[in-house]
Amino acid sequence: MTRILLVRHGESVWNADGRWQGQADPPLTDRGRQQAVDASAAIGTVDAVIASDLERAAETGAIIARMLGLDDVATEPRLRERDAGSLSGLTRPEIYEAFPGLLPDDPAGYVPDDDGEPRWPDDWESDDDLWARVEVGLLAIGRFVPDGEVVAVTHGGVIYAVERRLGQPGRGRLSNLDACWVEVVDDRFRLGERLSLVDPATTLAIEADRI
Repeated sequence: MTRILLVRHGESVWNADGRWQGQADPPLTDRGRQQAVDASAAIGTVDAVIASDLERAAETGAIIARMLGLDDVATEPRLRERDAGSLSGLTRPEIYEAFPGLLPDDPAGYVPDDDGEPRWPDDWESDDDLWARVEVGLLAIGRFVPDGEVVAVTHGGVIYAVERRLGQPGRGRLSNLDACWVEVVDDRFRLGERLSLVDPATTLAIEADRI
């Protein structure tokens, strides 16, 4: 069995600016780097650190690996953020203006599709396409470390997709360095609990879970 701790990256420059990122590649802020340092104290010993190839995740992973005494961080491009297409780089007010009615919190009103979902732009990566690559990435991690624990630094959209596909949507918003466990057993997945790695109580929770 492989236990994967999916971790959202530290604060990026665009997080601080309130911009939707998608697969754009803004770097971490100094605060984001410190978040990664702080989070490593909650993690303890793992067998490997793997990260999305986007800079904000790769640097978060490198910091965590260094703090845990691991030399290398493997990259897994299939764990990169959902492609946000035309929304990448926009703030919420800019999205309200350019795509009226798209978001549920649009002050001018929400105009969903027939299933009650947002009418995403055509260049938005679909749930099915996102899960198809994330699933392959998680299975690859399971084969890379077939019996152990791995930190996989990824993105909010990826973690939401995993939770949704494994039957637990609606767990709430992820902050930077929030995480959740996923177990891989015989190429099947089991979803574990959510954690905040910058919450001091998390260290105790992780250690208790390992007993």
